[in-house]
Amino acid sequence: MPNIEFGCLPTVIGSMPHADPSEACSQVIKYLKDIPAWPQLPKRSFLENMYVQFSQGFPGVMVKEASIYIDRSQDLGKPLEQLYAAYLENNIDKYPVSPDYAAGLHCFLALKSLPSLAVKGQIIGPVSWGLTVTDDSHRAIIYDDTLADAAAKLLKLKASWQEKALSQISRNTIIFVDEPYMASFGSAFFSLSREKVISLLEEVFSGISQLKGVHCCGNTDWSVLLDTSADILSFDTYNYAQSLTLYPTEVKKFLDRRGTIAWGIIPNELEALAKETVASLQDRLEEAMAPFTRKSIRFKQLLEQGLLTPSCGLSSLATNEAAARALELLAELSMKIRKRYM
Repeated sequence: MPNIEFGCLPTVIGSMPHADPSEACSQVIKYLKDIPAWPQLPKRSFLENMYVQFSQGFPGVMVKEASIYIDRSQDLGKPLEQLYAAYLENNIDKYPVSPDYAAGLHCFLALKSLPSLAVKGQIIGPVSWGLTVTDDSHRAIIYDDTLADAAAKLLKLKASWQEKALSQISRNTIIFVDEPYMASFGSAFFSLSREKVISLLEEVFSGISQLKGVHCCGNTDWSVLLDTSADILSFDTYNYAQSLTLYPTEVKKFLDRRGTIAWGIIPNELEALAKETVASLQDRLEEAMAPFTRKSIRFKQLLEQGLLTPSCGLSSLATNEAAARALELLAELSMKIRKRYM
């Protein structure tokens, strides 16, 4: 596994507002020369919705009329058996992500060899997928031990498949496991234990041999995610900077084991984006880092072991022009930070 010191290079979380995969890839490559990421395009098709995109091949899955659920009236025995057989044999080619589910990924892969430091991919996390996808009686599948385990195993295979595909165009790869539902951890809507969350995540991480990250775009108990084997912790710094400062001991331990923090400092909401400049974002980023420096973490270490990203996916910005503005701010902020401090 590569030990890369990113020094606040820029990358993205994944989703873009484009419908055309070629346009989306061109924009990513233009602004993110060091760590481009393949674009998820939820506006192109419901199949590219983050909860649907990696569902192909799951036993009993039904995708229709902008909904996804598990049909228990089907006999799930044989497809579950096939999934477990592929898992035991590590047959990752049995569960690929096809072009109709991820046009941006396949367009990105067609770019062949990229002169970048690394390329980034992403996959939905088992906790968020399991809490969002229900059976036909509207019960989240994560509360069924068999289906929850099957979901983690399927996502492990898909993460492995994706990493293998991306490794054809770059020597170094990064896969983020996206867990938006971790923002509900500890609430009445989330009755999973810390141990269960970590166990499900580690199952998926075990399919990623190079760098692996975990992303949550809300407030959560960061000690849970910092306690996993993730190499990168990605969070919405723009809106929730203070939330991570509550865990200085865990953050220090994470950094001391060569972990990287991805600072989601570029807003993905149109009104907020319109009022920001590179200078205002630099001030905001340094303010977000400052509390850690008062807890015996060096500012230089935060920079060296840092990535810069948008706060979350950019599809929420609605227009290609707004996404380009976000990426431009991101690239310029990275360059300014690197020139000043690195």
